[in-house]
Amino acid sequence: MKELIEKINNLKKEKNAVILAHCYQNAEIDEVADFVGDSLYLSQMAAKTDADIILFAGVYFMAQTAKILCPDKKVLLPNMNAGCEMADMINLKQLREFKAKYPDIPVVCYINSTAEVKSECDICCTSSNAVQIVDSIKSEKVLFLPDKNLGRWVEKQLQDTKVITYEGFCPIHHNITVEDVLRTKKENPGVKLLAHPECKEEVSSLADFVGSTTGIMNFVKNNSDKKYIIATEKGVVDRLKRDYPDKEFTLIKENLICESMKLNTLEDIYNSLNDETFEIKVDREISQKALKCIEKMLDVSKVGAAK
Repeated sequence: MKELIEKINNLKKEKNAVILAHCYQNAEIDEVADFVGDSLYLSQMAAKTDADIILFAGVYFMAQTAKILCPDKKVLLPNMNAGCEMADMINLKQLREFKAKYPDIPVVCYINSTAEVKSECDICCTSSNAVQIVDSIKSEKVLFLPDKNLGRWVEKQLQDTKVITYEGFCPIHHNITVEDVLRTKKENPGVKLLAHPECKEEVSSLADFVGSTTGIMNFVKNNSDKKYIIATEKGVVDRLKRDYPDKEFTLIKENLICESMKLNTLEDIYNSLNDETFEIKVDREISQKALKCIEKMLDVSKVGAAK
């Protein structure tokens, strides 16, 4: 593996390439990644890069987002089978039907959606900034898609905004139950539960902290507790165990693994970068429309960061 990592790092220099890796990837991919983080952070890094090639170790919608932000760069996805079940829960036809039921209401789409869906929404969001984005719209009602759990969590934080959600969800987080929480808390008395907002409302309401993958990692970094229960994908726990060997982390249940995220391997990354294969293409008209949706999000996030 060491030799393969060295080959990939040499290829990056030779081709002026940058590798972006999501926190749900296999942890060894961090050894070749230039940036590791959640969807918001990686979108920001994609928008800033001066590389000629962006290789996205993540899933299809993430690589699409990078291509939309950087239309003149070559964007590669190491494994074209790496998709997102939540993103696949809504297509353009379903989006239009959803909007037709609730006309003249602003539409917020989670970044876990296709370029086509983004192209017909008003603004994008990630789990890091969903509350900030919905609040920035200043509307009594907002349509939110595709994740009903994140949408309902946002509504709970804002209270004065009615968030009408599409019936999509992340199968990994949606699979976490109240029974899982109660059992794990009983087995780990007094230990804080850190949960992702893609969890069901009844699960996130029992958490001590709710946040994105980066939010969860930062909570651990800035907190003196030595033990934590983690309610999100296993990749986050793998990195926490690596980065904080003096702390103890309990994954709330077994099999919280996004199989699509785990499809990318170091071998895939090497082959894709070496041969420049599995390039992501987005229709120009769709890309230009989707870009407005994403750029609005990035602009709001900049304002929030400056405060």
